Amino acid sequence: MSNKRKQYSPEFKAKVALAAIKNEETIAELARRFSVHPTMINNWKKALLNGAVDVFDKGHKSHKQTEAKVDELYRQIGQLKVERDFLAKGLSR
Repeated sequence: MSNKRKQYSPEFKAKVALAAIKNEETIAELARRFSVHPTMINNWKKALLNGAVDVFDKGHKSHKQTEAKVDELYRQIGQLKVERDFLAKGLSR
C-alpha cells in the first residue's frame, strides 16, 4: 500500500488561499468545497500573505542585484586592464 501524499498545483493552492483571504466562507466551508484539510488551507493562506511582500519588493532586489553585478563587472574590467598593461610592457622590452 502506498502512503503518497496528494500533490496540489501552485495554481490550486493560490486559488484556495485567495478564497480564504476573502473571508466570504469559513475555512471549514472551503475545506469541504475544495476537499482539502483546513490546516492546509491555513498554511497556504499564511504562505501567500508572507510571500506577498516579495511581489512588491522584486523591483528593489533586482535593481540592487543589477548594481552589484555592474560593480563586479567594472572591477573585472579594471583588473583585466592592469593585467593587459603589465603584459604589454613585458612584451615591449
